[in-house]
Amino acid sequence: MNWITNYVRPKINSMLGRKSEMPENLWVKDPVTGEMVFHKDLESNQWVIPSSGHHMKISARERLKYFFDGGRYDIIENPKAPIDPLKFRAEKRYIDKLKEDRVKTGLEDAILGASGSIEGLPIVAVVQDFAFMGGSLGLAAGEAIINAFDTARAAKKPLVLFAASGGARMQEGIFSLMQLPRTTVALDRLKEAGLPYIVVLTNPTTGGVTASYAMLGDVHIAEPDALIGFAGPRVIEQTIREKLPEGFQKSEYLMEHGMVDMVVSRLQMKSTVARLLKLLLKKEGSTAIEPEIMPPAVVPRSAAGVQAGA
Repeated sequence: MNWITNYVRPKINSMLGRKSEMPENLWVKDPVTGEMVFHKDLESNQWVIPSSGHHMKISARERLKYFFDGGRYDIIENPKAPIDPLKFRAEKRYIDKLKEDRVKTGLEDAILGASGSIEGLPIVAVVQDFAFMGGSLGLAAGEAIINAFDTARAAKKPLVLFAASGGARMQEGIFSLMQLPRTTVALDRLKEAGLPYIVVLTNPTTGGVTASYAMLGDVHIAEPDALIGFAGPRVIEQTIREKLPEGFQKSEYLMEHGMVDMVVSRLQMKSTVARLLKLLLKKEGSTAIEPEIMPPAVVPRSAAGVQAGA
């Protein structure tokens, strides 16, 4: 024990009125209002800003934890796929970028599949993690999605897919684009087996993913204010040389124009999907769901804030 460091210096600092440094991650700034939100409040509210309802990006594992009963699920092992088939190199080698994102996210690629239950109903869920190369679709991601569809079909379980992607992975060229028809064929096999397929569109869902399996569900749900489309608004405006309507390609605009069925807060997503699946599977006790925007739920401030009279 260092007597100078552990006792004398803290004592002097307290006498001088110096405050200890506060960890930077205790507060998160709301990108909509600029309000600072306590980290623990956000985490307990599934990373939905309590005051504005803004949905922040979450990891694939966090989404599965919030979605499945008790946060319990079994990961579906993904088949191995060729790595860097084109030996692609730009500012850095593609294989080096893959290694970086694997360390950053703890995932092998952008897709994480799992089996579990929601409200007692066994299902398979697939999540695209935008943190892994923008959720882009390549060989490994395509194989993972196909494997999840085949697993659900073999187990006779419905499948729920959470889409979040910038589109096809350019570093894999035509190999990436071939995943669009391959995943569509796997999806068709699931539907031929009479099993429901629900898609949850999160922010953002764009490119080839939107042109394939993300828009082929039995029901399409979107999180509030999510960007959904093929090309981005700026690219479209530059192409057609016209100003786009306010909120173009956002969830609420797309629901009004019939592209998605409903806009649902992350806080009501589990219960909404469970009711939909029970309806599609003709389970007893299911009730109809109106295709309307579900308002974001608000949780109280942390217990410490309440006790302090905040």
